[in-house]
Amino acid sequence: MGRVASGPPRSYTTTVMAQTAAPTTSLDEAYSYCEGLARSHYENFSVVTRFLPRRLRHAMYSVYAFCRHTDDLGDEAEGDRLALLDEWEDDLRRTVDGAPRHPILQALQRTIEEHAMPLSPFLKLVEANRMDQRTQRYPAYDDLLHYCDHSANPVGRMVLSVFGYNDEERQRLSDATCTALQLANFWQDVRRDFDMGRIYLPLEDMARFDYSESELQAGVVNDRFRSLMAFEVDRARELFREGVKLVDMVDGELRVDLKLFTMGGMSVLDAIEKQDYDVLSRRPVVSKARKLRLMASATVRLAAQRFTGGRGHG
Repeated sequence: MGRVASGPPRSYTTTVMAQTAAPTTSLDEAYSYCEGLARSHYENFSVVTRFLPRRLRHAMYSVYAFCRHTDDLGDEAEGDRLALLDEWEDDLRRTVDGAPRHPILQALQRTIEEHAMPLSPFLKLVEANRMDQRTQRYPAYDDLLHYCDHSANPVGRMVLSVFGYNDEERQRLSDATCTALQLANFWQDVRRDFDMGRIYLPLEDMARFDYSESELQAGVVNDRFRSLMAFEVDRARELFREGVKLVDMVDGELRVDLKLFTMGGMSVLDAIEKQDYDVLSRRPVVSKARKLRLMASATVRLAAQRFTGGRGHG
């Protein structure tokens, strides 16, 4: 992963975390740091500059930067990652009752204040990265859902809060979409994750379809594996079908983003099915042409909604 062009290094070392001096970064500098981090990963965050209202961009940059930095600590930081995550959480908690030291958290503090955001989704994402250090297998589907509730769902709730949606029903539907997106990514990357030492396929499901870890290691794609993957893909599709109800319950720009993410996730599942559920020989991908069609469709939808004044239901 690339580094931000200016500002502190991405990895948050114990030395930096241990500093006790009051923060010296101005709010404008903190926002610039977050924007730089977001733009350095533009392929993952292009929606911000394409559809997001300008008034919300600072907030979304700070949310994205927090998520990105937290995941970088869990995935790439050198040294004791659990200790680094503990120190990161300590600084995060200062956004509520103190003066955070890291520029990302200084910007996030203002975002939390302005949008009355609860701290719990941010804490859950930190905990998800702790789980990554401790857990490489998931005995049951419920265990995997518990992980998704920490690794994926908090992000959707953060975004809803920025847009002013904090009601339980919208959050429930957002959770369905975010979990579905996480599962689609898992089923797309079964081979890659196994090579990194992780299996997200629930062990109870592997046993149900009589498919062993040794077969997975050998890259065996047989009828049992295809049935297992079809089962998991169907579960993810059902979550997408539930979560898409949120699209008509939010305002225009967010509505387009949600539809785009849902269509993109469903396209990944379609790609898996199209290659007969063989995700071990070749990673299923959504073609560039398909991505462009999705983006064009989203752009047309947004233009139409702006023209007609379409809005989400209160």
